[in-house]
Amino acid sequence: MLTSQLEVLEQGRLYLKGITEEDYIEIITPNFISSVGSHIRHIIDHYQSIISGLNSGLIDYDLRLRGSKVEESPQLAIEKFDEIETWMKSLSTDTLTQNISLSTEVSTRNKEVQIVETSVARELVFVGSHAVHHYAMIAQITFAQTTTANTSFGVAPATATFLREKNNSQKAELG
Repeated sequence: MLTSQLEVLEQGRLYLKGITEEDYIEIITPNFISSVGSHIRHIIDHYQSIISGLNSGLIDYDLRLRGSKVEESPQLAIEKFDEIETWMKSLSTDTLTQNISLSTEVSTRNKEVQIVETSVARELVFVGSHAVHHYAMIAQITFAQTTTANTSFGVAPATATFLREKNNSQKAELG
């Protein structure tokens, strides 16, 4: 499971190594309301919530660092991804299976917070999937900025499997 999570981080790191600071901070209105940098910061916030939650006993994804320097610097984001990777590699099986509380807002009409029990492993699976979801949005921003974007960036694992199987089936039909 950790290997797949490390792959998610590596996918983001590779993307970040190829983006300019200008493209990283640009907001392409009216089609988008946030920059690549704000999406990356949001991804990092979620991983940081698990790290903090292990210390406090409560994961809270609603605690975010909006407007932080990570939104302005692809290099700083890479450094944060590196820190998260180091932390992930230090996790033991006992830590992964540890139960932990999760706090999250559940209403857009008023502040309503729910606290549920979960596990560290389950939350890592969630933040990995959440990251890929944001990578897909980042890919759309990148497509609007340039025509040289990586078309496999932001593709979910299940979608990649579907596309491979579809491609193999089409090759077999032609064969």
